[in-house]
Amino acid sequence: MKPHSLLLFFSALALFPAAPAGYSADAAVARFQLPASDAGLPGAGPLRRYDWFQKLWAERRAGWAARVKLDQGALVFLGDSITQGWTELGGMYPGMKTANRGISGDTTRGVLIRLQEDVIALKPSGVVLLIGTNDLEEQAEPAVIAGNLRLILAALKEANPAMPVILNYVFPSSETKQRPAAQIKKLNALYYAAVKDEPQVTVLDTYALFANAQGDAKAEEFPDLLHPNRQAYGKWEAALRLVLETAGLVPTWPDDFIPEAGFTSLFNGRDLSGWGYPDGPDLTGQTASADGRFIAKNGRLIATVARVERTARKLMTTQKFPSDFVLKMEFRASPNADSGIFIRVPQLQCRDYPLAGPYFTVKNYRPLDWNEIVITVKGGLAHCVCNGEILVDAFAVPATGPVGVESDRGQMEYRRIRLKKTR
Repeated sequence: MKPHSLLLFFSALALFPAAPAGYSADAAVARFQLPASDAGLPGAGPLRRYDWFQKLWAERRAGWAARVKLDQGALVFLGDSITQGWTELGGMYPGMKTANRGISGDTTRGVLIRLQEDVIALKPSGVVLLIGTNDLEEQAEPAVIAGNLRLILAALKEANPAMPVILNYVFPSSETKQRPAAQIKKLNALYYAAVKDEPQVTVLDTYALFANAQGDAKAEEFPDLLHPNRQAYGKWEAALRLVLETAGLVPTWPDDFIPEAGFTSLFNGRDLSGWGYPDGPDLTGQTASADGRFIAKNGRLIATVARVERTARKLMTTQKFPSDFVLKMEFRASPNADSGIFIRVPQLQCRDYPLAGPYFTVKNYRPLDWNEIVITVKGGLAHCVCNGEILVDAFAVPATGPVGVESDRGQMEYRRIRLKKTR
């Protein structure tokens, strides 16, 4: 179904408002029965029609219809059983209004059909979307699934083009669950391609976050190789928090850090003053680069998620540093993020080390948390440590030059960037 046809379909749904107070539960459930035929429904691919699914679909949707007013402005979590099973969702984000719109067994086409009434009608502050794994079990081709995703995103954009959407990669599973790693990787690649021109959508690499060396789910986190346990939900929450804070969807703790004696801040935490692209103008006074790849927000210099593969951008200080110095900063990486710190041009790889390398064996690294980098430059050599652990003992750097950071893959945050001249 084309986007304009999809909008006509949603307009038709709007003729049937949510059941008013006084409706019986049975009547409400009957209203939300899955259509008996696929004819005229938007999207393509599978719709589940098992008896248990149709009962669950109608009951959950009827219950939500009675909460439309209560859930206005909520951060909506949308998906299948993985989302439905997140029973501790409200407690994960205290003080935030959240709405769980997961239905066990649902597919991308199912989400598309119920999107208007279950999600858009809430005028949500944002949407966290995870969907597609059940399509694979039903033997849908990744291209068909990605086509439905495009229609979902188009409808969300039509409703509110400024509303942040967090698109989670389909989680790893297992070939024994009819969800082989190769198909999941192919689908996730198509998902990434689908958001290239959608600035309201941020992709979170939840596949890399959970996959083992073979690309499948880990039994210690997914006991049935499909559904996360409490530990895995905790990891998902921590990964989401990074991008939700950047999108302004959850509160951010203020940072009242004051540099140590002798250190000078290179980043004021408010804007990009003192920084710029090597091939572009000084960004003094601006809170974001024109291309959106770097943002100053919440006391952080944020390297945002790239929308095209391998399009790295470098942000450098306008000041150069010919003297010996000590550079300190903290970084926090989203799953599988790839960035870098430039030291008079040469780059120290600054990444989600356990997933993206190159320092796979570092012991002190804290995934999805803040980590301190200290770089000491003396006599043309740089010594680098992460949380006190040596990354590089000595590598050659030029006699002078700026310092900088990179935006490559995933989201990377930097804060408390300060420098002390030692000679």
